[in-house]
Amino acid sequence: MARRQSPAQRKTIRRVMHEWKHGELERPGGRKVRNPRQAIAIALREAGASKYETRGENRRNLRRTKRKERTGKTGQARYEGRAKAGRAVRGHEPTRAELYRDAQRRNIRGRSRMTKAQLARALKR
Repeated sequence: MARRQSPAQRKTIRRVMHEWKHGELERPGGRKVRNPRQAIAIALREAGASKYETRGENRRNLRRTKRKERTGKTGQARYEGRAKAGRAVRGHEPTRAELYRDAQRRNIRGRSRMTKAQLARALKR
């Protein structure tokens, strides 16, 4: 771990650890991270503060992470409903695909056979 971290690095580490604490942190394969040491390793790598990476790789990792945070593609943004990619614009009706994705996240049974109206009703509860 770096001795002195920039504010951007601290913010990223805080976000990743928040994701882990709330069960939102996933490994690249899509499986949830349960081990706190694994979560710390992921946080340091995303923040560009890993002692196992070169200085250039750390810079690249931090740039990639900040881009991910700006575009709303982090686990936290996805679970808090702030993901920008593929979301309906505010004030517009969501598509069936968007409703289905939300139903998938909430693990609603029978979602694959539901119509758009049924999905919307099931998600409102």
